Amino acid sequence: MSISNIILTIIAILLVGYIIYSTIKKKKEAPVEEEINVDDKTYTIELMTQFIKRRLDEITKINLYDIGLSEEELKRRKNKKYELKKALKGCTYGDVNDKKYVKELIYDLLEQEYGVNEMNISKAIPFDIPSLLTAQDKFDILIYMYKEEYGYEALTELIKKYNLATLKYVDGETKPSYVITEDEINEIYETENVTLSFQAKLNVVVQRIYQHYKGYSSIDEVRDMNIDGISGGVSGLPESFLSQVAQVSGDYLEQVAEHKVPRACDSIWIFFQGKSIRLAFLSFGTEAELKRVCQNIYKYNNPGQLSDTNGYKINEMKDGSRVVVVRPSFSETWAFFVRKFDVQRSTLEQWFKGEPGSDESIELLKYLVKGARITSITGEQGCGKTTMLMGMIENIYETMNIRVQETAFELHLRRIYPTRNILTFRETDTISGQEGLDVQKKTDGSVNIIGEVATDPVAAWMIQAAQVASKFTLFTHHAKTFPNLVTALRNSMLRIGQFNNEKTAEEQVVQVLNFDIHLTKDFKGKRYVERVTECIPVEDKNLYTFDHRKEKTLEGKFDRFFDNATHYFTKTTDKQLYIYRNILEYVDGEYVITNPITDENLREMRLNMDETDAENFDNFIERHWGNKDRARIGHAPKRKRRTKTEAKEN
Repeated sequence: MSISNIILTIIAILLVGYIIYSTIKKKKEAPVEEEINVDDKTYTIELMTQFIKRRLDEITKINLYDIGLSEEELKRRKNKKYELKKALKGCTYGDVNDKKYVKELIYDLLEQEYGVNEMNISKAIPFDIPSLLTAQDKFDILIYMYKEEYGYEALTELIKKYNLATLKYVDGETKPSYVITEDEINEIYETENVTLSFQAKLNVVVQRIYQHYKGYSSIDEVRDMNIDGISGGVSGLPESFLSQVAQVSGDYLEQVAEHKVPRACDSIWIFFQGKSIRLAFLSFGTEAELKRVCQNIYKYNNPGQLSDTNGYKINEMKDGSRVVVVRPSFSETWAFFVRKFDVQRSTLEQWFKGEPGSDESIELLKYLVKGARITSITGEQGCGKTTMLMGMIENIYETMNIRVQETAFELHLRRIYPTRNILTFRETDTISGQEGLDVQKKTDGSVNIIGEVATDPVAAWMIQAAQVASKFTLFTHHAKTFPNLVTALRNSMLRIGQFNNEKTAEEQVVQVLNFDIHLTKDFKGKRYVERVTECIPVEDKNLYTFDHRKEKTLEGKFDRFFDNATHYFTKTTDKQLYIYRNILEYVDGEYVITNPITDENLREMRLNMDETDAENFDNFIERHWGNKDRARIGHAPKRKRRTKTEAKEN
């Protein structure tokens, strides 16, 4: 072989090697993309969701060191990859910013890589043919439109505009209920006369893909709205019941199969302004989708695994919402409860909403806080206890340090008052509430707040905190009446073994409890303060006498002895430890201030107020109870300077 042939052979080998190297490098730089076969099925939600899952998985798993990037480009791509991983994780915890980031990326992938355009987008959702749109399609479009204008008040505005939160009869029911039906959504969609741009259509499609990929299915957008809460899996027929139904009625089973009878996965309820409203037009579709939502919605901050042996979890989401998740066999089906607290509206003025007598009522509640009174807020679930507590905290003097003990973080006071000295503790698997309270005693706290007294140990913490741990205490409880509140706290003290005697335990309760604010939610969902009650401990007067010594006859001595014996048995068997009376009542739609506060509480309240508040409090007392002397209780009397003559006489 000649030298020229050898040279040509080497050049050919080098050329082939360079081509192979270039091809491999290009394949590494650009992640492998499967060829998309374009037909009518290509642009369905299911196929686009699969594409998004695959592409995001490729982007997050690609090895950036193998594709020969410059140092600057490598750093940029690493930051982008890390940001995407963080967003994909954070969006499942309820972080709206991470959700927005992921949706923007999905939007770009669909438009730039998948080829979604004005012509084919209607194959995913038939935007141009309203008769083919499902109720969920129409609802998603309506929420998108209203969200563009009203932000997270979109659902509230939609409900108010069309008066959806009213009692109505549905499907031949004999009793009215709060429900939003498919027919109502269809009517609203027609009334709105919707016209969408391509960008708006694509955003609706992106949301649909996102909610089945990383979101919370059909409730994803609803959960973000400024409502009181949302729950799922709490009505309808669970799968476990199907076999039982089959034995009873074949026709009924057929109705279930045709979705004429609601299933557990069709159960979506919102809590809106004190009303539980069923969204009959929304569904998770399958039991598996409801299960997926339940398994993901509680995961923020790694609270532990939800398992058959540990059938419930109580946690908070990243936006501060409280979430409770239950599962079989602890519950009959998978279910979740998300409770939201609108911290921006947690003021007493917002709570009373300008009803007759509300100004004086607000002033009274402010003086209870400024006067450092130990106060309970009672009422049923959903009546606004936590919101009321947040509003009252606003009136605590800035100089007082606040310490909070909760089962799960709910109050989030530092969001409302970022400059205040506030620290919140909660129970963990390794730290009990009692240990948390012991730590609080060493953290220079002035005010102790207990989010909810719902168990016996928490009731004991409350009594302890009120006695020794702080200047005063605020807490919430589910008692229906004031005697029920005292009895419940007393029984809690007995059950945990702190006391063996009922009277002694009850005496401890009434000694620390000053006032109770009872909230009520009526049948229509209206929430109001039913009463403010003062607890008045009965003084234990010593009624025993030694009059028997003065008696001359044995019969007289026996009479005096039996008098003392009667007092003794009265104290030990039927001793009255407290009385209570209402300071404020809600009567015929108006707040009325009734009985006066006792002198002892007035005196203590004035001693805890600054001069300006004390003077205003005096005016408040005189205005409502018309007694100037009572308004001056707590004032140190001015000493009159004595003359020399008076001094000598003394």
